[in-house]
Amino acid sequence: MNTIALILMIIGALNWGLVGLFQYDLVAAIFGGMSGVVSRIIYTIVGIAGIWGITMLFRRDDRHHSAEGD
Repeated sequence: MNTIALILMIIGALNWGLVGLFQYDLVAAIFGGMSGVVSRIIYTIVGIAGIWGITMLFRRDDRHHSAEGD
């Protein structure tokens, strides 16, 4: 689940980068405009992935920390 969320967050970040730099919304261009049903579903899924990403900041991976000696 973490990998899928990370991939979706990267897609969202790249899309926002395109919007910021070139005023081009790739998701809207591919899936029928910002108000299109499919585009809104994509935006919602990416948003949920972002929320999941917030939870990843606060979760503790004991295997990762024990390997570092924490």
